[in-house]
Amino acid sequence: MGELLPMSTLLQTAVRGGFAVPAFCVWNAETTEAALRVASRLEAPVILMNGPGEFPLLRPKVLADITRALVKTCTVPAALHLDHGDSLQLVDECLAAGYTSVMLDFSRRSWDENVSALRETVARARPLGVTVEGEIGHVGSNDSASTESQGASTLTEPAEAAAYVAAAGVDALAVSVGNAHGQYTRLPSLDFDRLEAIRDAVRIPLVLHGGSGTPPDDLRRAISLGIAKVNVATELVAAVRSSLMDQWQAKTNLWTPAALAVAAQAIEPVVERWLRATGAAGRA
Repeated sequence: MGELLPMSTLLQTAVRGGFAVPAFCVWNAETTEAALRVASRLEAPVILMNGPGEFPLLRPKVLADITRALVKTCTVPAALHLDHGDSLQLVDECLAAGYTSVMLDFSRRSWDENVSALRETVARARPLGVTVEGEIGHVGSNDSASTESQGASTLTEPAEAAAYVAAAGVDALAVSVGNAHGQYTRLPSLDFDRLEAIRDAVRIPLVLHGGSGTPPDDLRRAISLGIAKVNVATELVAAVRSSLMDQWQAKTNLWTPAALAVAAQAIEPVVERWLRATGAAGRA
């Protein structure tokens, strides 16, 4: 394609086609290129995402510039998404950088704060053709290592979700139906009846945060009930960490650039597995 597309373009195609698009957490040129390389090989649409947990390494403008340069060599639809933005100031920074989708996560704030902030986000993003993702209910964390939403989850109520979408005007909705960020210590128990009711109430693409570790059968069922985007972060970070640890144990005087290159390649099997599991492979 050669350019970044609005995330809503990818999600609408996914909804019509009965599949979901994985959103992969990337944080530098190497991980971005690895994700795009696998997506291109599998002819799959792909969402690249980063947020407050990644920006201490590279700020949004640098990551956006890197992503645009790499997407020019890519033949599949791709979007760049701000994940779990924590302020309107960060939203503005990502909009100025050229992100094609932004999430402002005020799910732990009051109803009025959440709706007001997301309505303002939509007002800033929509004239630029940028997709907006909101969250109602709260997707918590399984562990203290996750940099996304912390604390316990609170489940999304269908009626509240419908009122939220109508009031805020978001394009996609992250839901809490038994999913959580981080490393699952036991298999998640997704509330499919709740998910179906939310889908019927809001009629916009739904987002599953905490995709890492979700059983394949549960994933397929969730997609059939409206999930059009699945966030994957923990498995990618774990793959890089394991590669670096293995290399260090094998050779303590590592040449760092070479070690980082090998570690970035370690995410490729994870990316491929998720592109296939969500049904995105072959849908570009």
